[in-house]
Amino acid sequence: MDKHFRFTNAVLLFPFFSVVLLWFVYWLQIKFDFDFYQNGIFPRTFSGLQGVFLSPFIHGDVEHLYNNSIPLLILLAALQFFYAKESVAVVVFGILMSGMITWCIGGESYHIGASGLIYVLFSFIFFKGIQTKNQRLVALSLTVIVIYGGLVWYVFPSPEIVTEKSISWEGHLGGLISGIVLSFLYDTPQLKKPIKYDWEHPDYDASQDKFMQRFDEKGNFVNLPVAVPIEQSPIYEYYTSSVPVQYELIPKKNELKL
Repeated sequence: MDKHFRFTNAVLLFPFFSVVLLWFVYWLQIKFDFDFYQNGIFPRTFSGLQGVFLSPFIHGDVEHLYNNSIPLLILLAALQFFYAKESVAVVVFGILMSGMITWCIGGESYHIGASGLIYVLFSFIFFKGIQTKNQRLVALSLTVIVIYGGLVWYVFPSPEIVTEKSISWEGHLGGLISGIVLSFLYDTPQLKKPIKYDWEHPDYDASQDKFMQRFDEKGNFVNLPVAVPIEQSPIYEYYTSSVPVQYELIPKKNELKL
C-alpha cells in the first residue's frame, strides 16, 4: 500500500508551476492592460464557451488570485501525492466539467477564477477517500473537510446584490458536482483497504465461524454443547491360524479380583 504513496518532485512542482502560471497570466493582464474578463464563461452563449477552458486562469484582482492560490497549492499537492495516476485527468476533466455546468446554469455575467477547480479538488479528495476506505485516505478526507468544509456554504445562491465581485456560486456548485462524478468514474482498486480477516470477504458465512457460534441470536455469549462420548465395546486383537485354536483370556495381575 505504501508504494502507492511516494513523495516525488511532482508533488511540489505540479502545484507550484500551476499557481505560478495563474500569477503570470495576471501579470500580463496588468502589465499590458489586457481585458481578459471577456474571456470568461458567459452562460448559454457560443462565445462564452471559450471561458470553459480559459476562466480558471483569469482573476479579477490580487485578492481574488491570492485567495485561490493557497488552496490550490495545498489541494494540488495532496492530489499529486495520494492520487498521482489520476491527478492530471482530474484537473483537466474537472475544469471542463465544472465549466460546462457553469455555462449551463450560470447567471448572465462573466464567470472567472480558479475557484471551480478548487471545488473539484476538494470534492474529489473527500469522496474518493471515503469510497476507498483506506485509513490514510479517509484521514485525508477528514482533514480536507475540517480545513475547507466551510466551502460548502458557497455552493448556494448568495442573497447579496450582484456586483462585479460577486461570488460565482454556480461555478462552485459545478466544481463540487464534477468532483463527485470523477470520484466514481476513476476506480482505484489498488488504493482500497486490503482484506485481512475472514469476515471481510464477500462470501463470509457467520454460521460456519467457530467464534460466532459462541453467540446466540440476541448476541449473548453461550457455551457450545458438550459432546457426549459414545461407549464402544472393547476390541480384542487375536492372531489368526489355519488350525482351530482355543484362546483363554488371562487377566493381568492388577485386574485380579479378590
